[in-house]
Amino acid sequence: MDRVQPGAERAPAGPESDRQRLNRNFNELLQEVRVAQTGVQILFGFLLTVPFSNRWPRVTLLQEVVYTLTVLACAVAVALLIAPVSLHRQVFRQGRKPELVNWADKLARAGLRALLLAVIGVVFLVLDAVRGVALAAPLTAVVACVYLLLWYRLPKSVENSPDPDGSPDPGAPDGASLSARGAPGPRG
Repeated sequence: MDRVQPGAERAPAGPESDRQRLNRNFNELLQEVRVAQTGVQILFGFLLTVPFSNRWPRVTLLQEVVYTLTVLACAVAVALLIAPVSLHRQVFRQGRKPELVNWADKLARAGLRALLLAVIGVVFLVLDAVRGVALAAPLTAVVACVYLLLWYRLPKSVENSPDPDGSPDPGAPDGASLSARGAPGPRG
């Protein structure tokens, strides 16, 4: 069984032009957004059915407030995660790929933050309905910590760690990356 060496997936056949890097960055971002879009759309659909359930008239004020904020966070996440596609359609073939990649990255990051709020809200609502607020609050805090660690702390750790083989990434003499600058850098 052949094993891929660490870093091998990043090694281009030759030097990557700025245009190739931008196209690759945008395509990778769209693939990532597709995964998030599916999840947020399923979550949004679930949330839209909740007020029509038989138990809705018995919700507490806290549950109603959390539900309202969760629906709003989910709606904002949907808008932000779909926005890169709309943006691409609007500026297609205008030679604005650097701006497109930069804005798409910002929109996707903001969409993930809104999705995180929506997921935390849903977890709280379900746990509160099933077990009560006394257990829902600490368990939701644990879930929030797991998400924060996996979505934000882990990527920062990977970003700040040296490459396993110690060699610099081709085309990235300064080690800059898209996530470090918030805009396309030499590394992508």
